Amino acid sequence: MQLTRVIETSAAVAGTRSRTAKVATLAQTLQEASPDEVGVVADYLAGRLPQRTVGVSWRGLQSLPGAATQAQLEVLEVDHALSELGALRGAGSGAIRAAAVAALFGRATAQEQRWLVGLITGELRQGAGDGVMLKAIAEAAQVPESQVRRAVMLAGFAGPVAALALGAGGGEESTRALAQIRLEVGRPLRPMLAGAAPDPAAAVAAVAAGAEAAGPDPAAPRPAGSVGVETKIDGIRLQAHLDGGHVRLFTRTLDEVTDRLPEVVAVITALPAERAVLDGEVIALGPDGRPEPFQVTGARTASSADPDALSGTTPLTTFLFDLLHVDGRDLVDEPGQVRWAALESLAPHLLVPRTVTSEPETAQQFFADQVADGHEGVVVKSLGAPYAAGRRGAGWVKVKPRHTLDLVVLAVEWGSGRRQGWLSNIHLGARDPQSGELVMLGKTFKGMTDEMLAWQTERFLALETHRDGHVVHVRPEQVVEVAYDGVQRSSRYPGGVALRFARVLRYRDDKPVSEIDPVPLIGSRARDRDDA
Repeated sequence: MQLTRVIETSAAVAGTRSRTAKVATLAQTLQEASPDEVGVVADYLAGRLPQRTVGVSWRGLQSLPGAATQAQLEVLEVDHALSELGALRGAGSGAIRAAAVAALFGRATAQEQRWLVGLITGELRQGAGDGVMLKAIAEAAQVPESQVRRAVMLAGFAGPVAALALGAGGGEESTRALAQIRLEVGRPLRPMLAGAAPDPAAAVAAVAAGAEAAGPDPAAPRPAGSVGVETKIDGIRLQAHLDGGHVRLFTRTLDEVTDRLPEVVAVITALPAERAVLDGEVIALGPDGRPEPFQVTGARTASSADPDALSGTTPLTTFLFDLLHVDGRDLVDEPGQVRWAALESLAPHLLVPRTVTSEPETAQQFFADQVADGHEGVVVKSLGAPYAAGRRGAGWVKVKPRHTLDLVVLAVEWGSGRRQGWLSNIHLGARDPQSGELVMLGKTFKGMTDEMLAWQTERFLALETHRDGHVVHVRPEQVVEVAYDGVQRSSRYPGGVALRFARVLRYRDDKPVSEIDPVPLIGSRARDRDDA
């Protein structure tokens, strides 16, 4: 299959808001691909590289050769070239890599060059989200979507599952092929995700309702409606695989970071098991035992400097909250309480703080205590739910305090994909308390409904002062209320800080710009309140 066919599909998917149309378009292209191609095609259409990284940065793609005039690149040719790029190491590899990039891009048309740059840098936006892609694989292979979702959970990525499902010929043969996928120690699984609730009482009710809908569990604890309430650690999610004394550590995006975290490896190696797969969090704690700002943990985990030295200066503490396999026993389908009991037997000293209750008041007090201790909040968990990765549901529900700021919009970016034609990503400004000037804190496109997008497109075009490419600069007159999870230092924005997970709550036509909030301090919470 030619790469241009994949790009045509990518553009078609990005150009429609219909989920049904997206699925049909993707399924058609997957069916057209040969058995050798379909896994790569699925990954490309999901915006992922099968190789994960290929050692080429944005800077390495700034000086590209002239584009070809006719499309000639084949999908497998591109995949092979990128694999070779990723394998380059050692002295002189920089020059060899530059030559290889020039050779590949010299055979690409201008359209193919732009698309490949987006794919390699992770900036490709084409509307083929996980849910759409998994449904497309199921439709193309004529198998139940639930089976594709489970297979991807266990295999980690959609590409290998697409290759297996379509390579088997479809229908019952594909169903049997997917059923052969099992948990493998050493191969990362997709992590289970949590839904969200505004407060602990709502989270307890949601989890209890989900458990009731799933049917009675004879082994369920009493009283009825009991849930687990666990501390939500604001660190780095890690999946640890122990196999005969050998440990591998993976992030929530399934990137391996084993070599960077020797103190975590030591903790997992010391567990009394031969083989195990564990889910947890690592975090940097201060001398008083309170969490350091997330940026400290994030920087430590991302650093490629001497890991042994860093483990001495910025050690990471390991917390565990799930056990998916131990010594030949798979636990992903077991109820949460069974997995927790097995984890408690294996690693009692590493357990995340937890209480079991059916009382919203008890959950609320636990939540307040954890937040007071500097943690991010809580996760309310069903005691009867299996480990269901890659999808947010009622099995796990997180609760975090909400921090808000009233800021001003400085500029807006034109959207892409389903937001094509609307002004979407807003640039957020706060008041510098020293100079009184407006300074940028970051951007967000989260929390916007279609109605809000339509309104803000009209509003900000009326406030436009000038444009810079896809950015529309506006008069700073529109106040917006933004929720966020925390504040971290940033050299990227003039304010010196950035908001973590900022999302729009509402536009404030009742508030003048003179009353917006100042630049928040690191560690401050501005106006803390529970989500409402």
